[in-house]
Amino acid sequence: MKGKQEGRAQGGSTARTGLDEEDTSHPLTNYPSATERRSLGSTPVASAPKTSEPCALNRKLPKGARAGHYMIIHPKIMPPSSAPLTPGLASFLKSLKTNPIDTSIDNLISLLKRRQIRHSRSCATATAYLLRSVISACRTSDASKLIERVQSVGRRLIAAQPREMVVGNIVRRVLGLIRDEAEDDRDGDFTLSEAGSESQPQTPRGGDDMDLRHDGSDRGASKPMSSLAAHPVSMFSLLSHPEPEPSLPGTPTSASPSGRLPGHAQNKDIRAEVLDGINEIIDELGQVDDQIAAYALDHIHSNEIILTHTSSTTVQKFLLKAAAKRKFTVIHAESYPNNHEATHATVSGNAPSGDEILSTDSFQKPLIAHGITVILIPDSAVFALMSRVNKVILGTHSVLANGGLVASAGTRVIARAAKVHQTPCVVVSGVYKLSPVYPFDFDSLIEYGDSSKVIGYEDGDLVDQIDVQNPLYDYVPAELVDLYITNLGGHAPSYLYRIVSDHYRKEDISF
Repeated sequence: MKGKQEGRAQGGSTARTGLDEEDTSHPLTNYPSATERRSLGSTPVASAPKTSEPCALNRKLPKGARAGHYMIIHPKIMPPSSAPLTPGLASFLKSLKTNPIDTSIDNLISLLKRRQIRHSRSCATATAYLLRSVISACRTSDASKLIERVQSVGRRLIAAQPREMVVGNIVRRVLGLIRDEAEDDRDGDFTLSEAGSESQPQTPRGGDDMDLRHDGSDRGASKPMSSLAAHPVSMFSLLSHPEPEPSLPGTPTSASPSGRLPGHAQNKDIRAEVLDGINEIIDELGQVDDQIAAYALDHIHSNEIILTHTSSTTVQKFLLKAAAKRKFTVIHAESYPNNHEATHATVSGNAPSGDEILSTDSFQKPLIAHGITVILIPDSAVFALMSRVNKVILGTHSVLANGGLVASAGTRVIARAAKVHQTPCVVVSGVYKLSPVYPFDFDSLIEYGDSSKVIGYEDGDLVDQIDVQNPLYDYVPAELVDLYITNLGGHAPSYLYRIVSDHYRKEDISF
């Protein structure tokens, strides 16, 4: 006891760890004592690397410090302080630069199955980057092989998460890029070959054998008459492309041994053109919200009351763009129980940064800081307040070919209430969310989440007696939507089929 008291007296005001020198059972006390350090002297530690700095064991301890309560770690062998990234979009894009392509495909499939990448923008971005790596890894410019490779990867991604329609949309657009580039290359070959055939001397076809017996003057005069007699021209074929006339065995040709005309370059690199097209899709995904927000002043006017739902980044930027020049009021439904926390954080401006939720980096300032009056209401009060609302602006998860949409749970109730009160319902969505798939089975589009968010598992008696479901999405029919605002402008639901035909090929709809 006397020795302990003397040790405490020497320690002075040094912070205690609650351990005595005799407590050698604790793992932090298994270090050399003062006597052992003096016996070690200048003997280097075996595990420490050779360095010009003095060994950590030879350094003098602070005055009053106790040897057994300090962990000695050489600075050269310190463990890395950076923590591993959480599985998600950021970690996938980082691993895509180093992992083999097959490993990256399996990684994205696993992330989609576990719903660690779940929102439309994240899924579309991950798919676009992966397909760009797939095309880059292909060592061929054959269009058919590229299409086959993209189709095989696309089938696996769609099978991993069929309800994420943007994955199939990006795959179809890449397939359309490959087909367009292949057709442009074939059209270029066809045009050059026609130009070369017109410069070649024309020879008469069969049936003109008797003209060959005449001299050069008679043959030159009889050629037009014989060609007209052998090939009567129909009125229906005036606009058709003329068929190339076959040359006789003795006719000299100007084609090269490879089959190409002189001066005709080799086929362009289809792979490079497709990669440029994928980069344009990636740029579109990054700029789509700003492009949609450019139409905000055409649809939002001063002193209006706007009702919105969920914490969609597209909707927030749309409102913030209009708030820069006009003052209005926003009624924000909280989207309980799946998205209410992100909605509260969006309104207050305290949203944490992350891949899958709306962050403060997605827009410059919160809604309140821009002078917008924001009223946060529960979902049950939507119908009661709809008579005071001038316009409903909604976000979406995906848009279907018939004009309907799949959006967060509660959207259909809001759209139905707006229809009853004759309130315009506007949906903001990027073109990348527009799917050519027709919804034959609406129930297959709905995804269900954790039912404990509705009724907790602690209510065991109630849970055993009822079946609790928590749908994450709703299907909203086209008749409940008045206008779609995309990065290409405003469109009626009945006009979406034209946008589908412009962005997707028929042969790629069901690949």
